[in-house]
Amino acid sequence: QLQLVESGGGLVQPGGSLRLSCAASGFSLDRYAVGWFRQAPGKEREGVSCIRNNGGSANYADSVKGRFTISRDNAKNTVYLQMNSLKAEDTAVYYCAASSGWCPLDRKGYDYWGQGTQVTVSS
Repeated sequence: QLQLVESGGGLVQPGGSLRLSCAASGFSLDRYAVGWFRQAPGKEREGVSCIRNNGGSANYADSVKGRFTISRDNAKNTVYLQMNSLKAEDTAVYYCAASSGWCPLDRKGYDYWGQGTQVTVSS
């Protein structure tokens, strides 16, 4: 019954912004680190960002530092990814996942996964 559902994806022009949401049901996210991953066609799934259960620290891939911001609202059982200054290279399916570990950007460290939401950056 544990489930994560992503939303907020869509089509946006280069330089635009999107805000992705990851909502949990069946369990409380406050005990988990949460990560965002993405997978483009023909490429492996890569870590984008993660946030600790207490929100005290976060990690980002070098490719998104300064443009993306991860945050969480445990009262709403939701984690967000604010994406600004989007580039064509950001086009991918974005997934959120919950980890009982510290806050890895490695998909092997995650226990629960959502089904993904498509982000397309194109003019």
